[in-house]
Amino acid sequence: MENNQGYDRDKMYEKVVTIYLEANPNPNSLKFVTNLMLVNGMEQYDFSDMENAAPCPLAQELFGYPFVERVFISGNFLTISKAENVAWEDIQDDLKAHITEYLQSGKELFNAEAQEQQASSAENETEIEGKIKMILDEYIRPAVESDGGAISFHSFENGVVKVLLQGACSGCPSSTITLKQGIENLLKHQIPEVQTVEAVGV
Repeated sequence: MENNQGYDRDKMYEKVVTIYLEANPNPNSLKFVTNLMLVNGMEQYDFSDMENAAPCPLAQELFGYPFVERVFISGNFLTISKAENVAWEDIQDDLKAHITEYLQSGKELFNAEAQEQQASSAENETEIEGKIKMILDEYIRPAVESDGGAISFHSFENGVVKVLLQGACSGCPSSTITLKQGIENLLKHQIPEVQTVEAVGV
């Protein structure tokens, strides 16, 4: 495959992959920020175990480490959640090296199954659902992503908005406060039909 500059696929991956680490409010999660865009647009993927990570070979490899409990991928970063009884100082270098080597190799990050699932999720949304998604993406998502997490729309029914808190937000002690004091207030102010906001899958 060639791009407009005439580079083939192998040459595209000759560039050096760099990764730096960012802490976040969840002490059991760490953000691995790369110099590559891993997914495009509003895409995000949250994997909770080896089986769930089948669409993403890299995530499956990371679940091969016994202390890895969750892998979240969005934009140019991965957020990894670990077991409480393991210190980041003991494992972060190994995880960083593994991710770097994988990305440097040029292997596919996602398979066709993941792409099909992402495409199907955008179908059949109502006008109100579209407004909710727009507000989440424009006002809430950037702040959440800066902490290594993400928020995505799950459903809207009978005045109740349900959202998925992913990455570092999953299991974070401060996520409930953020949900009620920030996200719920904003959505209720912008969209009169919204009465409350709840998190699912946390």
